[in-house]
Amino acid sequence: MTDALAAMSPAYPLIVGSLAVLLFRRGVVQDALALLAPLAALALVWLVPEGTSVPLQWLGLQLHPVASDWLARLFGTAFALAAAAGVLFALDRRSTMERAAALLYAGAAMGVAFAGDLATLFVYWELMAIGSTLVVLAGGASQAALRYALMHVFGGILFFAGLGIVAAEPGGLALRVFQAGSPGSWLLLAGILVNAGAPPVSAWVADAYPRASWSGAVFLSAFTTKAAVYVLIRLFPGEAVLVPIGLFMAIYALVYALIENDIRRMLSYSIVGQVGFMLVAVGIGSEHALAAAAAHAFVHILYKSLLMMAAGAILRATGEIRLSALGGLAKLMPVTAAAMVVGGFSLAAVPFTAGFVSKSAIMAALADDHAALAWFLLTAVSAGSFLYAGLRLPFFALVNGKAPDTVAPLPVSMKLAMLVMAAFNLAIGFSPALLARLAPPIGAVKVLSADHILFQLQLIVAAGICFGVLLKLLAPKSRITIDFDWLWRELPAAVLGRLIRARKQLQGFFEPVLTTARSGIGERFPVWAVRLLEAGNWRTGDIALAATALLGLALLVAAV
Repeated sequence: MTDALAAMSPAYPLIVGSLAVLLFRRGVVQDALALLAPLAALALVWLVPEGTSVPLQWLGLQLHPVASDWLARLFGTAFALAAAAGVLFALDRRSTMERAAALLYAGAAMGVAFAGDLATLFVYWELMAIGSTLVVLAGGASQAALRYALMHVFGGILFFAGLGIVAAEPGGLALRVFQAGSPGSWLLLAGILVNAGAPPVSAWVADAYPRASWSGAVFLSAFTTKAAVYVLIRLFPGEAVLVPIGLFMAIYALVYALIENDIRRMLSYSIVGQVGFMLVAVGIGSEHALAAAAAHAFVHILYKSLLMMAAGAILRATGEIRLSALGGLAKLMPVTAAAMVVGGFSLAAVPFTAGFVSKSAIMAALADDHAALAWFLLTAVSAGSFLYAGLRLPFFALVNGKAPDTVAPLPVSMKLAMLVMAAFNLAIGFSPALLARLAPPIGAVKVLSADHILFQLQLIVAAGICFGVLLKLLAPKSRITIDFDWLWRELPAAVLGRLIRARKQLQGFFEPVLTTARSGIGERFPVWAVRLLEAGNWRTGDIALAATALLGLALLVAAV
């Protein structure tokens, strides 16, 4: 029995569920299968024994399809919970394609977490890209899905190129720690960072996620970037270059989130920023820091799914997602309002929320490592997060402005999903030991101490004062923000347009000169010479004569 469980990846129920969903029309049976798949995966997360499965020989390679430890279980639990809550939230969404794609996507992320070798990890890595692209496509955003797919194809090529190099090294395909000092390891790291949303390709997150459906964005927020963090913890713990990259991501995302008008774009930028926190911790590399990065990834999945649910509920009920066009929704949508507040407070690390617990673990790890600059910058970013997630977002969406006369009613399943995720966030906030059981190395952090809570409250009060002073500046406005994606969406088209115009101008300038030259050549030279100079078509006989002459010349040269 134990051997059989060791060979059962928690990814299998989700992938089988994805296929089963395609066999049934929308109805009770399909709904039940979709809900059962992540619950079965969650059970396997805790039933699979620790260690690696029996080796599998394939094409001369020794593979370990399944491997389990506390880190895999932590990410697997988070992925299963996000998938289950996402399916519950999306029960009213009439799209079999999106449901099947979401389960495939979740199953691939789960496969990444429980992969026991680099080849298995890569297969699930690419399957995750396929599933997530289909989720974006199911929302009707074909152009965004194409850009998303191209970005992940690029990342996959980098990953595979690195894999091909490191597979020839003594460690082969085994999961092991790499140092970014060889071409293979650098390519691996670059491929992983593409999925993590690191610069200069961070903008793919804010480009693709808001284009999904009101339910599809919930799934997208949970898996890709966090799976990348998991792989970084496995393969590149203590990689120093991750610290400045993570700091840049955190600051860059804060700036864009503060000015963004679209709620889901704001939350997408926030994903990049919070992953930046995780990358800094991975770059520190201590046991405590790595566990804190994993714990923050777990918590981030909970509160970001909750926030995307709240945004999706607003979009479904009002047909609007821009802050400048919303307001006064708290009375009309109390459950959604509560979800947005709990999720925003957790993101901003308000005491007694899950985000406060995981960010405290990261800050404690930075303090232990004497990383003063990183600690200061992330503390400032955390305070700034309260500006947009804890104040700006709920104020302009839920309180300020005139409420619409009516909103479309939400199904019970959507409200229940939001309440469940909010309960998880508050449960961890009030009982940090729940998270410490999943990530034991952070158990020694004193989270709910009086001085720690007081310090965080001081940051929150300071952020509140800034919000009051800068209220007019922070008011949402309809605008177009230019990001890194301008480099591959607008710049090539602009350059190509200029080149085409330049070619036409040059052609107009030289055409009279060439016409005069052609007429002069035609009068002075035979027909074959004109054709040669103009690169025109030759008759077959002329070609044969020229070839014979050249052959004869070659024979004369050889004879001499």
